[in-house]
Amino acid sequence: MSKHAADKLMSLGVTNLATLLTHLPHRHEWIRARATLDDLVPGVIGSAIGQISAIKVAGYGRKARLQVVLIDDSAPNALQHGRLDLVFFNQAFLAKKLEPGMYLNVQGTPKTYGPGLQMANPKFTIIKQEELEQHLATDQDDEYRPVYPATDGLTSLEIHEIIKPLIEEASQLLEDHLNEDYRNERALPTLAEAYRMLHAPIDEDEVSSAKRRLAYDELLLLQLGVHMKRAHLRSTLQSPALPTSQEIDDRIAARIPFTLTADQKQVSDEIARDLSFTTPTNRLIQGDVGSGKTVVAVTAMLRAIAHGHQAALMAPTELLAEQHYLSISDMLRDSSTRIALLTGSMPADQRSETLALIESGEIDLVVGTHSLVSDAVAFHSLAVAIIDEQHRFGVEQRAKLRVKGGVKGGAESSNETPHVIVMTATPIPRTIGLTIFGDLDISTITHLPKGRKPITTKLVTPDKRSTVYHWLNEKIKQGQQAYIVVPAIEPGGKTTATLHSDGTTYGGKSPTRNLRELQKELESGELHDVKLAAMHGKLKRDTRERIMHRFRNHDIDCLIATTVIEVGVDVPNACVIVIEDADRFGLAQLHQLRGRVGRGDQPSVCVLVADPKTEDGKRRLEAMVESTSGFILAQRDLEIRGPGDVFGTRQSGMPPFKVANPLEDHDLLNMARRDAANWIEHSPMLENQGETLIRRRLLKAHGQWLGVGDVG
Repeated sequence: MSKHAADKLMSLGVTNLATLLTHLPHRHEWIRARATLDDLVPGVIGSAIGQISAIKVAGYGRKARLQVVLIDDSAPNALQHGRLDLVFFNQAFLAKKLEPGMYLNVQGTPKTYGPGLQMANPKFTIIKQEELEQHLATDQDDEYRPVYPATDGLTSLEIHEIIKPLIEEASQLLEDHLNEDYRNERALPTLAEAYRMLHAPIDEDEVSSAKRRLAYDELLLLQLGVHMKRAHLRSTLQSPALPTSQEIDDRIAARIPFTLTADQKQVSDEIARDLSFTTPTNRLIQGDVGSGKTVVAVTAMLRAIAHGHQAALMAPTELLAEQHYLSISDMLRDSSTRIALLTGSMPADQRSETLALIESGEIDLVVGTHSLVSDAVAFHSLAVAIIDEQHRFGVEQRAKLRVKGGVKGGAESSNETPHVIVMTATPIPRTIGLTIFGDLDISTITHLPKGRKPITTKLVTPDKRSTVYHWLNEKIKQGQQAYIVVPAIEPGGKTTATLHSDGTTYGGKSPTRNLRELQKELESGELHDVKLAAMHGKLKRDTRERIMHRFRNHDIDCLIATTVIEVGVDVPNACVIVIEDADRFGLAQLHQLRGRVGRGDQPSVCVLVADPKTEDGKRRLEAMVESTSGFILAQRDLEIRGPGDVFGTRQSGMPPFKVANPLEDHDLLNMARRDAANWIEHSPMLENQGETLIRRRLLKAHGQWLGVGDVG
């Protein structure tokens, strides 16, 4: 291998024999044996030998192209020739190398061109006259060839030529973590066979068998990890038992200012059943925007308080924490429950006082941001911890909150942990739930509370912006309130729009609309007579609270904001939301933003202002117009983005699958889940004889993000 090839392979992450082996082809294609020109098939890679009959350079400069006509004697009519047109883009210099009368062996994918066929930029070799008969006499076989992720200066074919002579020896060095009986029961090839069949397959069946084995391995290792974590949690940790009673149920019901929906009641009962045991609760509540997850969380926290313990709710942003604090305080206004807010921006003296009250047990319910997991926070007796929008928090933050358990101040108690309930308004299709959140029990609030009016979503192009704001002015004059959302605060500022549900920032150009400029435009233009205020994350807490208070009291007609209002803001009279540069937001984020309206008894409208330039952007906005269901949109998001993003590091911290596709490999996923559950039941820590290798590979793949690196 040349140094040039080695350097190029390093740029692809290939640094040794192992990484070369795992540099997998992303597809395979048949390379058909050499044919006559008339036997070439459109769309099928083939090779043929022909004689150059004409050459022409067309165009000028950088756009010049070389056109070559190849002929042979394969035409059925003796007066005609078999013909293939070749075109070489940006390679006019080849005119100095090729000339009429030469014989070429060409390889490529022919396509229909006029009455005949054309190959664009084919591979070719020049055949000398004295070698022609030898070339024509050489037998060739069809080849099923892998196509690799390549890089500039190193083609897929060159990678194939590097790997092919090494594959047999390299694959034999692989130690299999599944024994023969286990593989035979599931019709799986050995690990060595799987890699050989991917890199040097005989046919499609071998590739299919190899992919099935490697996909199963990926799914099995993940499922072993989540089941190991679940087993460790249940066997070694304890939470306070919070048994239910009619008295407690009645006291909690009296604190809720409305009747729970059937879905809310069912999920609340599931949680009450979980909390009654010392086995730590580990449950995910998923529900669409506005479905009432928070009230269910409140019922769980009140059960902890009814038994003399504490509860905590952790939110990803200060604004959301503030909104939770205000709404829960209002709900529990006349109760004896003592509530506190803890955020990073609190004044030092107020923070110190709050921390002391939490540690002494004088605070029953704490609402906060990630400040709750700082070392300075010590609970007196934390029994229930709620994590809102859990995908915004890393594994480490969730783990730190879990060790805040322990009765009477034991912040680092070795085996006591609070019951943990996580919530998300980004609905999770069942496949993701089974795959990523396999250690969680999942409860779903499917239906919205009665009385909610459907939200109409409209997509308009930027040239209609003035019309939109004139219409908005009329709505405000009718007594309605509105939000206007922009991707950034200032010109050229960092965008808060995301294309991923975990908050990964969109990496495109600076947004064309920003809060500062748009506010000035509207105050001097279409909304000059409207009480307009700005809301964004750089404002101080007191300022945010004052603005939100005025907005709720209808002292402000319209909020122009960044995505700081994405979650937690609940103003029933706000019936219109305009989202500028909507194509710069992810589908989950758009749906969350739309959920700020439709919370009262009036019809609501979401206006998306955008002119998407990409197909994915168009599909996202079309999906928003077509559906208001978060579950449908979550599925559409999967279809648009594909499993790579959803199951990759941006979604959960887990490494992306190389082969498995949980959206398609349902049977394989279910088999891996069953096998993993059975395996961990008999060997919770994978410490039996013969399990050292699979345990090591599991911890390498998933130990860090799952938090099982130190299990056992």
